[in-house]
Amino acid sequence: MCWFLRTVNLTTSERFAMSNSLEHDYAPVCDLYEQHLGSALFEPYAIDLARCVADCAEGVVLEMACGTGILTQQLRAMLKPAVSLTATDINPGMLNYAQKKLKNVKGINWRHADIADLPFSDASFNAALCQFGLMFVPDKDRAFQEMRRVLVNGGLLAFNVWDRMEANPWGIIAHETVESLFPDDPPQFFKAPCGFHDVDTLNSLLTANGFDRIEVQTVPKVCRSSTAKSLAIGLIEGAPILAEIQERGGSSGPIVEAVKATLVQTGGDNPYRSTMQAIVVTARASG
Repeated sequence: MCWFLRTVNLTTSERFAMSNSLEHDYAPVCDLYEQHLGSALFEPYAIDLARCVADCAEGVVLEMACGTGILTQQLRAMLKPAVSLTATDINPGMLNYAQKKLKNVKGINWRHADIADLPFSDASFNAALCQFGLMFVPDKDRAFQEMRRVLVNGGLLAFNVWDRMEANPWGIIAHETVESLFPDDPPQFFKAPCGFHDVDTLNSLLTANGFDRIEVQTVPKVCRSSTAKSLAIGLIEGAPILAEIQERGGSSGPIVEAVKATLVQTGGDNPYRSTMQAIVVTARASG
């Protein structure tokens, strides 16, 4: 089933979860996001994604939804100096944080940009990458159109999205724990990051928008955090779900402790070790 049809059937709360992730002011919580989620959830997949373009000898690379710069840092470290890198994000708080964090790293052009409305000319890039960002774009079809438009013929698209929630204990634990505390009106944020994993949908969007040589892989990894509480802090206080909790009159402290207690049951306390799983996709712009 096409994504736009699924979007029509979302509840109001689920729509809020998607739009809020884009509109949320991340600036105050970027440190929490970076410190508590960066190495646990995002860095392992960023290393793999950066390797997709590591052998590029020249050209221009686009990163979309750069967040706090976790993939950006890996890309700049692996790309040859002659390769130009443009890093973008729709969220000003995230973009500013990444720019400050990597202020001493040369060769990065920073731009505020929406994946579904990229401010670049046709065929501007040899490669485009996106780490865990496409799940949050409301108009998926438009996003894939835009990614194809800015790529040269034969250009590489590489991205990852989280697999289903059941394959990601961190997601299902956080979602079910928060849901149990707000049974009448449960926050829905965690349905968004784990809601764009259908392989048939991904293949259909890519094919319909001018991509071929599509490769889709299910990639499991170990989720490592210094403590279960550290991960719980990141999941609750470093994510847009905090706004949903506060709108319902909740306080983050007790929820962090509840999420921590459930995480301990599946991955231990100090350190925390569990599993996580993503869908990793590469494709070429046909033409």
